[in-house]
Amino acid sequence: MPAPLLNDTFLRACLREPTAYTPVWLMRQAGRYLPEYRTTRARAGSFMGLATSPAYATEVTLQPLERWPLDAAILFSDILTVPDAMGLGLSFAEGEGPRFAHPLRDEQAVARLAVPDMELLRYVFDAVASIRRALVGTDAQGRSGGRVPLIGFAGSPWTLACYMVEGGSSADYHVVKTMLYARPDLLERILDINAQAVAAYLNAQIDAGAQAVMIFDSWGGVLAERAFQRFSLEPMRRVLQQLRREADGRRVPCIVFTKGGGNWLEAIAGIGADVVGLDWTCSLGAARRRVDDRVALQGNLDPAVLFAPPAAVQAQAAAVLDDFGPPARADGRHGGHVFNLGHGISQHTPPEHVAALVAAVHAHSRRLRLAAG
Repeated sequence: MPAPLLNDTFLRACLREPTAYTPVWLMRQAGRYLPEYRTTRARAGSFMGLATSPAYATEVTLQPLERWPLDAAILFSDILTVPDAMGLGLSFAEGEGPRFAHPLRDEQAVARLAVPDMELLRYVFDAVASIRRALVGTDAQGRSGGRVPLIGFAGSPWTLACYMVEGGSSADYHVVKTMLYARPDLLERILDINAQAVAAYLNAQIDAGAQAVMIFDSWGGVLAERAFQRFSLEPMRRVLQQLRREADGRRVPCIVFTKGGGNWLEAIAGIGADVVGLDWTCSLGAARRRVDDRVALQGNLDPAVLFAPPAAVQAQAAAVLDDFGPPARADGRHGGHVFNLGHGISQHTPPEHVAALVAAVHAHSRRLRLAAG
């Protein structure tokens, strides 16, 4: 039986249960802004050397937790491990980002696509299990248990398809959008395979020990209204329908984050996730009213705030918390809020500014609860 959690504030907030304060974690919290991460990456020799080593992945996942009292750990990996396991030939060139040697550009390539054998991704699941073991610690009262929950993740079917068709990052997505409008049948097949693969991949992470999972729909916001509903939202719904939602006797929360998805908030909140992530272009308070606390919300500080002095960081964090408001409602229901950035942390962020952010979120959210009675 796994060790009990010493800090389950994040999980309870995801499920809209009462918490003593607002939990905080950061997208890309293990990354290039930390000097210790850069040291470990140099030892690994390459990004893929880092990501495919359970020992290195464990090391960098824990690095931010050694610095700050964050309320969740997130697996160090990459969303493109799944298409890599499909045989598309992933590589990372210095300064150029990810590239696929075999992008999906014609009928034959799409016809060959298949859900990968999950054993090809064993290094990810081994990393999850290794991180869970490494997170076991002892609190001030001498109790032993998991320090914080571990979040697993995957890219959304649409976001993966963007990379798989474009062959890498894109400024305008013209190749995949051409397929979307000219040959939607081909794109539908890619998305169907991706949805099956993402569901299997996340379930395997849960089996290995992930206590929550997140779907990153990084490029959903580049789609037109009808295209978003068909090619991004519906495949994510199919993923959620296939997910294992309980492990170790607890609910396994699922977070969905569509960058640029504020216009579709109500629709996203209706596909079965426990938490909807928001970027910094949305008002949390307005979003909360729109979903009527049917789901928890995650977000949504502009990552650029962390370039400002600590006092400004603290003020902006307080403004985000004030915007969401007290979790307890007059009708007795609770709204869940997980504090996060509206997108990933920048590599240029001063680490000491993260310290100011985490302290401000914990302190100000406690004050809000006291003031609300």
